[in-house]
Amino acid sequence: MNKLCFLSLVIGLVSQSAWAENATTGVGTPSTLQAKNAFIANLMKQMTLDEKIGQLRLISIGPEMPKPEILKEITAGRIGGTFNSVVLPDNRAMQDAAGHSRNKIPMFFAYDVVHGQRTVFPISLGLASTWDMNAITRTGRVSAIEAAADGVDMTFAPMVDITRDARWGRSSEGFGEDTYLVSRISATMTRAFQGTSMQAPNSIMAVVKHFALYGAVEGGRDYNTVDMSPVRMQQDYLPPYRASIDAGAGGVMIALNSINGVPSTSNAWLLQDVLRRDWGFKGVTVSDHGAIKELIDHGVAKDFREAAKLAIKAGVDLSMNDKAYGEELPDLVKSGEVSVKEVDNAVREVLGAKWEMGLFANPYLRIGAAVDDPADRNAENRLHRAEARDVARKSVVLLKNQNDTLPLKKQGTIAVIGPLAKSSMDMMGSWSAAGLARQTVNAYDGIAAAVGDKAKLVYALGSNITDNQHAITYLNKMDDQIAIDPRPEQEMIDEAVKAAQQADVVVAVVGESRNMSHEAASRVDLVIPGRQRDLIRALKATGKPLVLVLMNGRPLALGEENELADAMVESWFLGTEGGNALADVLFGDYNPSGKLPMTFPRSVGQVPAYYNHLNTGRPYRPNDSNYTSNYFEEPTSPLFPFGYGLSYTQFSVSDITLSINKMTRKDKLTASVMVKNTGKVAGETVVQLYLRDVAASISRPVKELKNFQKVMLKSGEEKSVSFTLTEEDLKFFNPSLKYAAEAGEFKLMIGLDSENVKETTFNLL
Repeated sequence: MNKLCFLSLVIGLVSQSAWAENATTGVGTPSTLQAKNAFIANLMKQMTLDEKIGQLRLISIGPEMPKPEILKEITAGRIGGTFNSVVLPDNRAMQDAAGHSRNKIPMFFAYDVVHGQRTVFPISLGLASTWDMNAITRTGRVSAIEAAADGVDMTFAPMVDITRDARWGRSSEGFGEDTYLVSRISATMTRAFQGTSMQAPNSIMAVVKHFALYGAVEGGRDYNTVDMSPVRMQQDYLPPYRASIDAGAGGVMIALNSINGVPSTSNAWLLQDVLRRDWGFKGVTVSDHGAIKELIDHGVAKDFREAAKLAIKAGVDLSMNDKAYGEELPDLVKSGEVSVKEVDNAVREVLGAKWEMGLFANPYLRIGAAVDDPADRNAENRLHRAEARDVARKSVVLLKNQNDTLPLKKQGTIAVIGPLAKSSMDMMGSWSAAGLARQTVNAYDGIAAAVGDKAKLVYALGSNITDNQHAITYLNKMDDQIAIDPRPEQEMIDEAVKAAQQADVVVAVVGESRNMSHEAASRVDLVIPGRQRDLIRALKATGKPLVLVLMNGRPLALGEENELADAMVESWFLGTEGGNALADVLFGDYNPSGKLPMTFPRSVGQVPAYYNHLNTGRPYRPNDSNYTSNYFEEPTSPLFPFGYGLSYTQFSVSDITLSINKMTRKDKLTASVMVKNTGKVAGETVVQLYLRDVAASISRPVKELKNFQKVMLKSGEEKSVSFTLTEEDLKFFNPSLKYAAEAGEFKLMIGLDSENVKETTFNLL
């Protein structure tokens, strides 16, 4: 089919039946960039200014705009896309409305598919704890398949903000503190969402977020400002976004924070110089929810009109749930304050995204025909439980296991206690998309299913999640509710103690509710909230072996709990199959292999806490701490370091062997160790490679992750693990923002976490 015929097919007077015929006959579009550009240019010539501006509006399905009004606006050509609808008949009706608009430009439908659609996988911090790119790929692929089957074309994910302050509630959405690990996951998840082609019916467009630096908000307080040097931006915080874009991400969501006083939404340097000029991004940019209007509160726009002007000139293509473009752009263009070219630039990217998603070829690509709609959109057969269980158990991190308390035996009496033990809602974590609590296995039910009739379970709530009334009132304004048992707290603790006294072992499921680790849920402290800590003390006093299972979306300060518990398991929020996956680990049907993607501080006073910090002129020395950079009340070291995680077996790492110890710019250096399973059972661990540039033109981190491998070893098995380094691995941004490697000495470290390493040196000539 030639371009003119195709153009006529798409933007002529076609009906829904013609679109449906196009879908079934498989008519395709020319795949070349030249054809795409010609098609969009021809289409834009036929569009009025109002129709162009309409394409820049991304509207939320919800109370902000009732459904009849949305359909009316779509038919009038005044909406380009919507988000928050996963109901096929609803999406089909909106696409039908687009088919009745003058130019018949198809709609797209977006959703926050962060860690699953109907099948909920572990939260992003849990996924990062796997250090397993195959597991993360499966998560992204299943999420895309399920989302596409719900008529979703685009996801606002992956969220790749580097996070080093655990007070920030959105820590749960990201992949942790390390630039290298987050960048690897960013690219992996992007490719998984988008598949081999974004025009495939089971692929969705990835919109990487939040651009940029959102995880560095001051005080860990959501929406706060960010002040950061250009070197640190380039070195630590920007690479994960770049990794997603290099992997082909079709979109970028712009952050809500300001950067050095300039809001991201009006930041032309960020959106044009960095994103498009330096990185070569060719996709669509999306404002965050209501962010254009917020330029007024930021103090850079005096009114709505100026806010719209600043955003479009900065390079914001799509206005998310904000009336700014629709109300203000027509007159801004008429007055000459905004040029038609600036509007056209944005429209071109929106139409280009629709082309890339395959919607011009088939507007119903992911919606399908009504006759194929599932009879029950929440049907069990739409879930991918096996994949969810496998990924979830890989996400669990074993923090402590004194005297081999774990794995438990499926016998005797087990007390399962805690406010989160029977919470299926909390097991899903934040941003759980279309997941349902009733289809989610909680911790108690998972344990019960694992033991069957081999062991007796006793249960007690033990305490509420929190007794802070201010926190309860605040959090209950969100969609999720914190259920409060009205009984006196001491009565609940006493009941739990009685249950524990009947048992051979106590499993206490404690931590945070899922809406404590969420957008707009920043904390001033990092301890386990409420009377849960009193509950833990009381359970310890029974003398029974105590296993703490943590459910939380951020690193917690667990100093006392680490002293009291015989074993401690970080489970995060594990998703649909969470209870079963947790039971697999607790009873040894799966040997835990997770490693921490964020440092766990001893107390909130240590944050921001991260392993790859710069040294000082007086670095902390544990055996000589006077007049060094330290805190005097407690050790300055973390409670659990980045990359940490135990197993039911033990591993040894040999000294490092280097292929060469003097490296030219053209050389490849191979570093090798022998890793041995010295324990009694098979297990998997993550071998981690770190580097330090000893003396450079700018202070460099004490160590930086540069590679890792996950290896499975049988009991007694030994394996050689090798890493290859090139000059590229030694490069950094110098004070002039030049990305280069400098000659000199490097320390090379290999180990099983960021502190437990073997070390050697080499030189770059």
